[in-house]
Amino acid sequence: MSWWQVDADTLAGGRFVVSPLAEVLAALKTLHHGRAAHMGERQWLDAHARGYRDLLAGDLVTAALVGTALGRRWNATFLTPAPLGAGLGFAEEVAQVRGATPADVLADLAESSSGPLPAVLQREDLAKRAAGLLEWVWTQTVRPSWPRRRRIIEADIVARTAWLGLHGWATALNEMRPGMRWLGEDRLQITAWDSPPIELSGAELMFVPVTLEQSWVCWNVAPGGASTRPVRRHAVVYPCSGVLVDDDRRPAPKALAALVGPARAELLTLLDTPKTTTQLVALAGLPLGSVGRHLRILREARLTERRRAGRSVLYYRTAAGQVLVSAQPSESGDP
Repeated sequence: MSWWQVDADTLAGGRFVVSPLAEVLAALKTLHHGRAAHMGERQWLDAHARGYRDLLAGDLVTAALVGTALGRRWNATFLTPAPLGAGLGFAEEVAQVRGATPADVLADLAESSSGPLPAVLQREDLAKRAAGLLEWVWTQTVRPSWPRRRRIIEADIVARTAWLGLHGWATALNEMRPGMRWLGEDRLQITAWDSPPIELSGAELMFVPVTLEQSWVCWNVAPGGASTRPVRRHAVVYPCSGVLVDDDRRPAPKALAALVGPARAELLTLLDTPKTTTQLVALAGLPLGSVGRHLRILREARLTERRRAGRSVLYYRTAAGQVLVSAQPSESGDP
């Protein structure tokens, strides 16, 4: 197995980050391997797989590059950097990939490859080609649905932050991705593959959710020779709890509307996943002031709560709110 030595200070400083590049990399992995974890992913994959295959069929260098970079055991480090921080857009993040030196790219590909590098990859424009491929994936397959994906990601961060506050890092990490668990004595197992342990003392540790069923670990390194690049940031990319499916709004039950009022029942029902005030305004079709007033009443009744996720404030149902919604009979009258 492979594990990281994570001291208490590094773990305490760990934070959740929204990364458009990580979402694009998860999409690239799903497209390349052609496997979907659930119906939502299958619908997305069916819509974009043909375009991806056609793209690689017309560019044999990029096809060899991505096939080698997404290795059986490890990803090429230059292709999957850790996020630089919160609040960055895709263009800012993908610049890390484009800026990798030819020497570092070849060294990383040699590490991720299961054999000798194909002769077609002995060239100096591979970082530019990799960035171009990621830009295609972003533009064609991710950006059209990015607002919705971001909402799912932010909802996962809210839920995991609440879980973390109740149960601590050790329990939260055990549920994050397959093969990862807290071993005790400052050791975090990150994969079942065997490799030397890595010391993270003083490093920046991030946890990055993506909407597709993909997971990996990554790090940022300074420019230089492959053996001398000091690690600055480590990240765990994991599949978030929400799934990428078409919205299926359930109408507010009539009994709930009679109990708390139609508008508040609508908002409480919409909070099946955490949402911002702006999202609730758009979904409920109510004025901003009205939504804010109803949310305040629901919070005072302890049926909802709010939490900051990056620059957004997300509202979500409390346990009491969940019980209230779940207890309502269906419109057919069945229990």
